[in-house]
Amino acid sequence: MALKPQLVALLEQAKALGLPPIVELTPVQAREQMEMTVKARDLPEVPVGSVEDRTIPGPAADIPVRLYRPAGAAGPLGALVYFHGGGHVIGSLDTHDAVARALCRDAGILVCSVDYRMGPEHPFPAAVEDAFAATAWLHDNAGELGVKPEHIAVGGDSAGGNLALVVSLLARDTDGPPLAYQLLVYPVMDYAGGTDSYSRYATGFGPLEADTMAWFRGHYLAGADDIADWRASPARAGSFADLPPALVLTAECDVLHDEGVAAVARLQADGVAVEHVEFDGMIHAFFSMAPMLDDAVAAQALAAKRLKAVLA
Repeated sequence: MALKPQLVALLEQAKALGLPPIVELTPVQAREQMEMTVKARDLPEVPVGSVEDRTIPGPAADIPVRLYRPAGAAGPLGALVYFHGGGHVIGSLDTHDAVARALCRDAGILVCSVDYRMGPEHPFPAAVEDAFAATAWLHDNAGELGVKPEHIAVGGDSAGGNLALVVSLLARDTDGPPLAYQLLVYPVMDYAGGTDSYSRYATGFGPLEADTMAWFRGHYLAGADDIADWRASPARAGSFADLPPALVLTAECDVLHDEGVAAVARLQADGVAVEHVEFDGMIHAFFSMAPMLDDAVAAQALAAKRLKAVLA
């Protein structure tokens, strides 16, 4: 299927800016470019009850987190620990602020957005360690935070979806915090790549191309041997059995499409309750394009609806 006209118009606007592709930038430059493009949207701020920036103890250093509370919340809340996308190299609390706000508002839950360490300054497994530590912290401090400890979910997009699934696996295997749900938005499942969708959508389908994934891999992983570690490539985990229920969102025109579909099949085969929704004519990163893109609004609304049903 061709890209939807509304998305094509947005991509043409982005192309007109004349920005260099990520692969031509250093990690610092790529981060600055992402921050700039998100700010340039100049969209109205999604209203929530309160937003609090704080730091929490981490395995190597304090971890910045941002806590979003819905307006009019009464009593303990369900909570989502959210990990932003960006190939484990770029992205921040600010680039995904609108997503966190929308999920908080529409699901009526606390959202804890995590600013985990990234490569190349902090290569794998630093991001995994921070993601798990933040999830454990939220559970351990549920009473103080006004959170129901049995109603905590993990979620994220792209690299963040990768971290959410890895945290679920670690929680299962280490008797970590009990998790109620997973929101996996076009997750990175295997840093080896090589699926058919890497060829079908290698170029010309938005900012994430096959070469971009190689750039991310080179900056995130300490070496090629890390690809085989399931904490980097969760598709290589021995089993997905006994993981919490999941919603997996995929985009048709995405280099990561096929590994997302394969993840759904693995979850189903291992007895996990999973719902898969594919968005035709969409590209990687579309989830963050609300309210400019109708399908992004619909995807965020669906995610919030499922989170509300499980957590609120």
